[in-house]
Amino acid sequence: MSLFDEIQADLKDAMRGGDTITRDALRMVLAALKNSRIETGSELSEEEVLSIVSKQVKSRHESLEQFEMANREDLAAKERDEIGVLKRYLPEELSDERTKEIVQEKITALGIESKKDIGQVMKAVLGEYKGRVSGKLVQQFANELLS
Repeated sequence: MSLFDEIQADLKDAMRGGDTITRDALRMVLAALKNSRIETGSELSEEEVLSIVSKQVKSRHESLEQFEMANREDLAAKERDEIGVLKRYLPEELSDERTKEIVQEKITALGIESKKDIGQVMKAVLGEYKGRVSGKLVQQFANELLS
């Protein structure tokens, strides 16, 4: 079963079970997936589906930050719940410690010694561990290790 089909099946289950948080989150993701499929004019690959789900999670993180700054705990809680729903479809993120180790390994392997080459480190790490590491964390650790 493809990830797209899995999301559709889970939406049906959420609707039958009355789980409004899951239902709303999956409807938004499916709408984004269908829009992307219309734009490209072809079926989406698993990697493209993962990318769209990842973008949806990132968007909700940004909304969460805004709601927290505005002291809107009701809306922030809803975003947290939806993030939890969507993360079930993404590969498990690596820990901060493991991410730092990977960044250090790439810096050593590539022979990078200055901050001006951070882009190479980020490209290498994010290319190999796409969806499993945070770009912000990779950049933060690369800056720390190259300072």
